Amino acid sequence: MARQNRRLTRDTRYGRYTDGPDPLAPPVDLAEALDAIGQDVMGGTSPERAMREFLRRGGRTQRGLDDLARKVAERRRELTAKNNLDGTLQQVRELLDEALRAERGELARNVDLDDGDRALAEMQLDSLSPSPAAAVQELGDYDWTSPTARQKYDEIKDLLGREVLDQRFAGMKQALEGATDEDRAAVSAMMQDLNALLEAHARGEDTQQQFDDFMAQHGEYFPSNPANVDELLDDLAARAAAAQRMRNSMTEEQRDELDALAQQAFGSPDLMGQLSQLDGNLRSLRPGEDWGGSERMDGEQGLGLGDGTGVFQDIADLDALADQLAQSGPGSELDDLDLDALSRQLGNDAAVDAKTLQQLEKALRNSGAMRRGADGQLRLTPKAMRQLGKSLLRDVAERMSGRQGARDIRQSGAAGEPSGATRQWAFGDTEPWDVTRSITNALTRTAASGREGPGVRLTIDDVEVQETEARTQACVALLVDTSFSMAMEDRWVPMKRTALALHTLVSTRFRGDDLQLIAFGREAEVMDIEQLVGLDAMWDKGTNLHHALLLANRHFRKHPTAQPVLLIVTDGEPTSHLEPNGQVWFDYPPDPVTIALTVRELENSGRLGAQTTFFRLGDDPGLARFIGAMAKRVDGTVVAPENDDLGVAVVGSYLGSRRGGMPLFDGPAGNFR
Repeated sequence: MARQNRRLTRDTRYGRYTDGPDPLAPPVDLAEALDAIGQDVMGGTSPERAMREFLRRGGRTQRGLDDLARKVAERRRELTAKNNLDGTLQQVRELLDEALRAERGELARNVDLDDGDRALAEMQLDSLSPSPAAAVQELGDYDWTSPTARQKYDEIKDLLGREVLDQRFAGMKQALEGATDEDRAAVSAMMQDLNALLEAHARGEDTQQQFDDFMAQHGEYFPSNPANVDELLDDLAARAAAAQRMRNSMTEEQRDELDALAQQAFGSPDLMGQLSQLDGNLRSLRPGEDWGGSERMDGEQGLGLGDGTGVFQDIADLDALADQLAQSGPGSELDDLDLDALSRQLGNDAAVDAKTLQQLEKALRNSGAMRRGADGQLRLTPKAMRQLGKSLLRDVAERMSGRQGARDIRQSGAAGEPSGATRQWAFGDTEPWDVTRSITNALTRTAASGREGPGVRLTIDDVEVQETEARTQACVALLVDTSFSMAMEDRWVPMKRTALALHTLVSTRFRGDDLQLIAFGREAEVMDIEQLVGLDAMWDKGTNLHHALLLANRHFRKHPTAQPVLLIVTDGEPTSHLEPNGQVWFDYPPDPVTIALTVRELENSGRLGAQTTFFRLGDDPGLARFIGAMAKRVDGTVVAPENDDLGVAVVGSYLGSRRGGMPLFDGPAGNFR
């Protein structure tokens, strides 16, 4: 026994895990998916559609549904372009030619043969029909003089028998190679019993015991090992339908030749009668199968009847996979993917990719990042918004650090008096530890684990640091233009990304500040971050900066002890204003009254002490002159960032105001320091 164990240990081999996803692999990473979904949502796509689009595209290291669908299409094209349906006829022609050559050679060499008999035989061979089927039939009563020729002729009938059976029962061609008369009789008996079982099933008279008895006697012919009549029917009908589609794809001449040849299979027409009876039973019991389809097969590799039927089954598999991967039908779900068929057609790697996508979809739905509203539509949750905001803020921090050597935004604003709040320590934090909270965390964790023993062991996860607040609190108003030009010029998503990054920074690192988001198009509206991120592109004309400034100044007046910070993102001159009666006035070119009211309200912001920064999008000279004049009236600053740099510019301006008004850029053009 010890020797056996040593042998097993020595012979052990380790390789790649191929039976589905690796059980030791890390769980699916949702960060990339949530980032991509959030970007699409900010662009106006619904969360449901955004999730499906990500699953279609895949990630940096994860193949998506589109990649799998492309491979399915390539595999299908390969099958139809490589093969043709003339394989069995070609084999028959080759065997027939070999038989005739051997027979003619024997007739020429055999000196003992009567000259009259030789001449008669040669005449019979010379007058054979050019049709292989007719020639085989005409040679049915021919008295062969060559044993080799007789053997080749018998191989034709044996080949035909095995091919027509292989069309209905996969693997039968190989199983019956070199079959005896006893083997053929066993197949005939199986066919009779099978038809009897199916006919009883059609009448509703079959029993499970009858099926079990059938399988006990003939189970060797059904390697899929069906558990009941329905499973047996599904297997048989799928292959029979594929055989019919193959027949439909042949030319009329090919069908006629094969029909005539098939009558001579195994030298007996009984087989074709039994197969015809089987096809009739399968058609009536499974009418939903595709019995009428066809394919154009014009490649160079000839397919026999059995192999060709297998190819047509593969094509059916690939068509079903294409439908499943399209996810376009009502109620389509990734769980509908046939992973076995995918593995069979494209290999195990494709099945693993699909399984990972299934797990990713479930993780997204169960992660708390999305929830279904009262209208049945998925929406991003605050948790997802926070994660997306952190990702955007991290991107802004990396851009700022690369351009000006700035510190990580996470550390900004750390200096100051303790706020009384604490947070978990993170790499790079320089704030003092909160010893009481840290030890309490260690004690709680130790008690929860049930570990006993003297002393308390601190881990890095226990440590909390004291949060500090800047000595001056800020009251921030971010005004974002939502007029139709913002969407038309592809500034819609950068605007939302900027708002979310700033909101995340204020809510996580400057919680003493008060940020208000104000969207202004034809009129202005205060929005929470979820509402702004989910806002669809607005195509109404109008840029009501006047109304937005009214709302911003109201916000500033509510916080008289805080430093007002006014950040305005726009790509156009004011073209609408709010009338005293609450109605909106719009005119283009801008009405002088609109300009005057807007300037007056901007000056009110200046009198409230607001540090003002305009973020001018676009390169229109007229807009540049107007914005420059507006900023000059309140001693403000103008930044002209590219779309992708808008977040860096706004966050940098905000941080500059938190550092006592020192901007992170020089000059009206917004060149970063």
